[in-house]
Amino acid sequence: MKDTVKELIRNKQYSEFKKMVEYLEEADIADILGELHDEELVQFFRLLPKTIAADTFAFLDVESKKTIITSLATKEAAMIIDDMYADDAADLMEEMPANVIQKILYNTTPETRRDINFLLNYPEDSAGSIMTVEFMDIKNFMTVEDAIKKIKEEAVDKETVDFCYVLDKHRKLLGTVSLKQLLLADNEKMISEIMEENPITVTTHTDQEQVAKEFQKYDVTTMPVVDSENRLVGIITIDDIMDIMQVETTEDIEKMAAIVPTDRPYLKLKLWEIYKSRMPWLLFLMISATFTGKIISSYEGALASYTILTMFIPMIMDTGGNAGGQASVTIIRALSLGEVKFKDTLRVFLKEFSIGIICGLTLAVCNFFKLLWIDHISISFAGIVCLALLVTVILAKIIGAILPILASKIHLDPAVMANPIITTIVDALSLMVYFQIASMILGL
Repeated sequence: MKDTVKELIRNKQYSEFKKMVEYLEEADIADILGELHDEELVQFFRLLPKTIAADTFAFLDVESKKTIITSLATKEAAMIIDDMYADDAADLMEEMPANVIQKILYNTTPETRRDINFLLNYPEDSAGSIMTVEFMDIKNFMTVEDAIKKIKEEAVDKETVDFCYVLDKHRKLLGTVSLKQLLLADNEKMISEIMEENPITVTTHTDQEQVAKEFQKYDVTTMPVVDSENRLVGIITIDDIMDIMQVETTEDIEKMAAIVPTDRPYLKLKLWEIYKSRMPWLLFLMISATFTGKIISSYEGALASYTILTMFIPMIMDTGGNAGGQASVTIIRALSLGEVKFKDTLRVFLKEFSIGIICGLTLAVCNFFKLLWIDHISISFAGIVCLALLVTVILAKIIGAILPILASKIHLDPAVMANPIITTIVDALSLMVYFQIASMILGL
C-alpha cells in the first residue's frame, strides 16, 4: 500500500492519492511524506483530507513540521496547532522562529494560546515542559455516576482518560481512579471511597530523564505533574516518555562516539552541521594524543637498543583501549539505569580490579605462547610484553569504570567518559607501563 501511494505521488495522480490515503494509518502517511523534498512535502500535505491532516502532522519529524508550518498560510497553520495536544504544540513552538510563533499564536484560539504559553514558561527538559494540560480530573465529593457523566462530556478533548485524577476544591491532588474502577463501581459510591490515594507524582521542575526513570521504576503509563503545593497542573503520558528515551539514548551514543549531540535526523543535516558536531572532539583527541608521542620519544634510547619493542606497541595499546571501553560502556549504562551510584565506587573498583586480573592473565598467557611459538620471541621479551599487557588491562578496567562515576559526581554526563577519552588515557598509561617494565627488566 505504501509503495502504491509513493507511485501515485511520483506520477502526480492527486485524486487517486487522496482516495488511497484514507485507507492508511496516519503514522504510515507521515513516513511517506517524510521521504519527500520540502516542496513536495507541503504540496501533498495540502492534499490530505482535513480529518487526516492534523493526526498525520503529529507523526512527522520536527524538520518536516517546521517546513509545513512556515509554508502554510498563517490561518491554516493556526488550525493545525489548534488540533494538536498542547504539549506537542509547545514542543513545536520551541523550534520555530519567534516571528512565526507570534503570527500563529495570534490566530489560534485563546485556550490554545494560554496552554502553549503556560508550557513554554517551564525550563527546557523539565517535566513542566513536556507535560500535557489536557487531562481528566474529577472531584472527591462526586459520585461515580457524576464522574462518568463528566467523562462523557469532556473526554473528546482529553489526551487520555485511562486514569482520572481526583482533586479537592483547591485542585490539590488526592488520588487517582482508573476507568475500569469507575465502570465496575456502584453508581452511588463516592469517588473518595474508591480512589487510590498517594499516587506517584513528579514536580514541574523534575528533569525529563528522571521522569523517564520514574516511569520505568513504577511501570506506569501516565504520571501526574504537581506544583510546589501539590496542585495538579498536568500529566505526562508514556508516548512522550518513549520520545524522551529515544532522544536521551541517541545523545548518549553520540557523546560516546565523541560527537556533539544534535536533535536533527542525519539526512536532514547539512555537511557544515555534521562537520561542527564532529570536529571539536576530533581536534581535542588529536591534541591529547600528542602525549603518547612524547612518551615514545622519551624512551628513544630503549627503542634504539631493542627495536623489537616497537613491534608490540599497537597490540598493547589496542588491548588496553578495548578493555577500558568495555568497562566504561558497562558502567555508563549502569549509571543511566540507576544500578550504580557514587557510593558504590569502592565496590566497582574491587570488581573491575578482579575482572582486570582474570582477563589480563588470560590474555597474557595466550599471548605468551603465541609469542614463543608463532613470533619466535625470546622468553625474556615475551615476559616483558605479557607483564605489560596484564598491568595495562587491570589499569584500563579500573580507569574505564571509575571515570564515568567521577564524571556523574561532578554533574558531567558520564557518556562523555566513553571510548575516545578512555582510549586516549589508557594509550598513554599503557606505553608508560610497557617501557617502564622493559627498562627495569632489561636494565636500560
